[in-house]
Amino acid sequence: MRIHRLAALLLCIATALPAWAAMPAADTVKGGKDHPLLSRFEGARMIGYEATEFEEVTLPAGKRYFTKERKPAFEKTLQLSGRYTRIAYLNPRERSSLEVMRNYQSALEKAGLKIVFACAKEACGERINDYWHDKRLGNGYLKEVGAAGTFIHASEQRYMAAAGTRPDGTAVNVAVWVTGPVLSYNGGAYVEIVEGKAMENGKVAANLNAAEMAKGIADEGKVAIYGVYFDTGKAEVKPDSAPALGEMAKMLQQDPKLKVYIVGHTDNQGDANMNLALSQKRAEAVVKALADGYKIEPRRLSAKGAASYAPVASNRSDAGRQKNRRVELVEM
Repeated sequence: MRIHRLAALLLCIATALPAWAAMPAADTVKGGKDHPLLSRFEGARMIGYEATEFEEVTLPAGKRYFTKERKPAFEKTLQLSGRYTRIAYLNPRERSSLEVMRNYQSALEKAGLKIVFACAKEACGERINDYWHDKRLGNGYLKEVGAAGTFIHASEQRYMAAAGTRPDGTAVNVAVWVTGPVLSYNGGAYVEIVEGKAMENGKVAANLNAAEMAKGIADEGKVAIYGVYFDTGKAEVKPDSAPALGEMAKMLQQDPKLKVYIVGHTDNQGDANMNLALSQKRAEAVVKALADGYKIEPRRLSAKGAASYAPVASNRSDAGRQKNRRVELVEM
């Protein structure tokens, strides 16, 4: 009789197990692969993957907080550019976020990277899970139905940012966000890796010439310029901006009465206030370059920073963010 009762009890337990117990062990994202620098935690499966050859990336390197105006910000961020890989995993149900994070930390330290910031639970700041879900994990990135709950509820969350140099001398930065199991959800790990590399030039045809710029201003009162280049997070005009600056100066020289606003635009990555200040400094740098290098009268130029407040494309994709990073000439 006891044997029958035990068998019945085991059957009841088996049929009452939550959904995660029957979840498949295979990856649910097509075309994804573990990064050579950092493998997944043993037994985890991949549910999100994206790799871009060259991208601007902002990685948190400090506690998240809200300003007096209730705008979210970080105490410190890393402004990076290079090959960008981001991968999301679901971890085995029985593994804690502490165990998973310590394994990632050990692997990174063995690879020669230094931990530049680490936090756990409340020490990571206010509503940090909102940041990762809204900025990185939304818009269809996760390829498993219901997996978003792992990161939305974010039990026992931990975060770490690391930096180092690869054997060939290129910089590499890694961010790891880990959550523990909660409710019926497994714990998860979200990894971002930015490998420093020079942007491949020659991928885009020559920028607008002076005549095309003049026509854009005549037709629409403004024209977007994509040939003015800056390093990530900096406002110094790079030397390879010379062709675009030359055409801008030529247009202004051909129409001595024309006065323009030089407007700097960014995408929506990173802190909005920092982007506003950066876009203003970049616009001022273009004004200075035109005045000093091409003898355009400063009174004809006025620098304005617009940050990400006037996008021309969606910031949800790499291609859209690239279009939004621009300098515009706007007729006064």
